[in-house]
This record gives sequence, C-alpha cells and structure tokens, in this order.
Amino acid sequence: MTARRIAIVGSGQTGLLAAHGLLRAGHAVTLYSDRSAEQWLHGSRPTGTAVRFELALAYERELGLAHWEAVAPRIEGLHLTFCPRPGNRLLTLLGQTAHPSQAIDLRLQSHRWMTDLAAAGGQVLVEKVDPARLDAIAAEHDLVLVAAGRGPLAELFPRNAQRSVYDQPRRKLAMILVVGADHTVPGSPFSPLKLNVFEQHGELFWAPYYHRDHGASWCVLIEAKAGGALDRFDGCKTGADAVAIAKQIVRELTPWDAAWSAHVELADPDGWLVGSVTPTVREPVGRLASGRVAMPIGDTAIALDPIGAQGANLGNKQARHVVAAVAAAPDAAFDAAWMTRTFETFWADHGAWTVGYNNGLLEPMSRAAQLVMISQYGSDGVSDSPKQRLANAVIENTADPRRFTPSIAAGPSGARKLVAELTGQSWQRHVLGGMLRIGSAQLQRLLGAGPARV
Repeated sequence: MTARRIAIVGSGQTGLLAAHGLLRAGHAVTLYSDRSAEQWLHGSRPTGTAVRFELALAYERELGLAHWEAVAPRIEGLHLTFCPRPGNRLLTLLGQTAHPSQAIDLRLQSHRWMTDLAAAGGQVLVEKVDPARLDAIAAEHDLVLVAAGRGPLAELFPRNAQRSVYDQPRRKLAMILVVGADHTVPGSPFSPLKLNVFEQHGELFWAPYYHRDHGASWCVLIEAKAGGALDRFDGCKTGADAVAIAKQIVRELTPWDAAWSAHVELADPDGWLVGSVTPTVREPVGRLASGRVAMPIGDTAIALDPIGAQGANLGNKQARHVVAAVAAAPDAAFDAAWMTRTFETFWADHGAWTVGYNNGLLEPMSRAAQLVMISQYGSDGVSDSPKQRLANAVIENTADPRRFTPSIAAGPSGARKLVAELTGQSWQRHVLGGMLRIGSAQLQRLLGAGPARV
C-alpha cells in the first residue's frame, strides 16, 4: 500500500476520528485545528451533547479512543413523556437499549484525541483555515477532508436542495451543562435519556453526561418552537441566566421533575449554548479557486438538528466509511468522482434513513408513529412483554435509524405490520389496548387521581 498524504480540517469529533483511522491505516495525516488541545479544554464552549449509541461507540473503541467508557454515565434507554398540552401527560414510554450509550464533554474529548494523534505520529497544526489556505493545503495533499462544522468553509459545498427539506431552522435551541440532579430518575428503573415532548411548544431533554471537571452530570437541551412556551432564551447573557430560565420551565411545564431538578446549577461558565441549526445536506465535492477539490464530512456534509441525537452518531459512521473507502482503493485518485461515489454509498447505507428519521421528529407525530406509541403504552422498562418490545424498538431505532424507520416511513400499514411482527400478535389488539389504557389514565387525571404513569 502506498501511504497517502491526507489533510483533515477541523478538530471536532468526526475530523479527529477520521484522522485517527487514517493514521492507523498507515497514511500521513495532518490535522488543521483552529484551536490547540489546551484551548479546547479551557476557554471553549462544548459544540453539542454528542450522545453516541453502540454503532458509533464501537468505532471509538476499535481505534483505542474510548477513554471514558468505564467512568462516564451509561444511558440505558429512553424515558419519554408526551404532552398534547402542558400539564396533560397523555402517554409515557420506557424503552431500553441492548447496549448503553454515552455522552462525553467534547472539550475533554478533543483535547485528549488531539494529544493522542500527535503522540501516534500525526501532525497537528493550529491555524485558522480560510478558502485560500484550503486551496494551498489541497495542493500539498492527496485528499482533503473538511470537518469544520457549519462555519464558513461549509459554504464551499453547495446545498443539495433535493435532500435538504428545510431552508431555515425548525427549532430554537438552548443547551446547558448542569450538576446537582441525581442520576436515579424518578419513574425510571434505569438511567435514561429523559425527554418531555410538548406537542405545541417543543421538547425538553435531560441527557446523562460526562463533564470535563465534574464527571457525572447532565446536559439539558431545549428544542423550542418559535413563539412557544419554551422559547425564552433569546436574552440570555450568561449560563446562570439559562439555568434560571430552565428551572422556571421545569416548574411550569414539568412540575413532576421540579423536586428532582431543584438544585441543579451551571457546571462551568462556558457550559452553555443558545442558537439554531438549519438541517442541511451538502454536495460531496467542494471546488476551490484553483480547480482542486475537497470533501466534507460530519456536520459540514450533513447538518442535523440535535432533536434525534443523530449528529455525532452519523459523523462517526461517516468517518468509518471514508476510512474504509480509502483502504479499499489506497492508490486511487481522490478526485471528484471518488468523493461522489464514496458519499453516495454512505448516503444509501446510513445518510438517507438518518436524515429522514431526524426530520420526522421535527414535524407533528405521524399517524404511523402514533400507532406504535399507543401500542407500547404501559411499558415499564423491565418486563419482557409485547408492549415492552415496542417501547424498546423506539429507542433502538434512535440507535440505528435503519432498523424501523422504513416501516414508519411506509405509513400506517407499515406501522401495523411492525406492531404485529414485534409483538407476535394482532396489531388491533395492541392499538385498542393502548387506547383503553390511555383513556383510563386520562379519566383518572380528570377525576383528580393523576396520571397512571409518570
């Protein structure tokens, strides 16, 4: 095999994984970063929650980069509460995954992975790269991968209008790293990704998290529909402001979580973000002024709203895919045709289903998804019941959207078939049973007895 000269621009998760994979395969790798490892660790804001499921974590493990696997909190499933209106917990879901997921502070992770890369023989250069500099880098390398997130370099890669459903953000986002809430979650028999869905207003997530200073902690993510009851973060000046607003939201909209989360506080002064993401799929080739080409990976290639916890997972999968494509033809000309072929195979295998799944979460719940959610109602998170198998399928599909997204995308008929296959019983039995259980819980609520489940 001929060792190739490969440049990677960007020191976030996808860029660093690709760098390690290519270096491990024997190539000469240069990583260009806009900040040093120490600057990542101290003085940077985290760029996302980055919950990763088993398919993504397995590649980190394979590359020897799973440094926090034994100490980071394990996310063992999903605890979901769906509210058509604030105060009305219409249904709940407790679904477990076969393998735990984890979320590591990206500042800690990039610091360690950059240090590891340099120690393993990769070259790390700290500089800001603009399009002119990228062109010069392309002249010196056989392949250039751009993993610079959604910044200016992303504009070098044209938006694919057919695959980009949206031209503006669907949610206004706030992310806050906090400590002070117990990792034993009321109402859940396992350590969950906790999600409250407000049909009119958006979503409120609590994700177990490993913080650079505090270790076990929580990442709070608010996905606000513009003008709704969650849309309160525009005027935030500090992380303390964001925490105060989040606590107010909990008291008003999820009072069942108020006692559990009453003592949360900001984990560190930089541990918060406010912003938005326009979900975008870009073309796999960027043409530079000289005519040379570069390829996007990670968020630069496919930017996703964080609602489905898919960004980091898809980035890991793409890094692995690109490394494998280089290994399959190490002497190839890494030209526009190679970049297009490589991306299109990835799109067919992972990208299309992941984007479709994630975009679906930004829309009102489809009839097909409603059938599955109704059928699983009454799941307890621990039993081996038909209801529990359905609840588990919901979170397992988040771990790998190829599993059940095709069935939901097929509409109600696909959902009915899925319910029958997963339960081994008629779909009518489970839909009717779920509706009766929901109706009973609603009656208890109206009579003042409270919801059947929390």
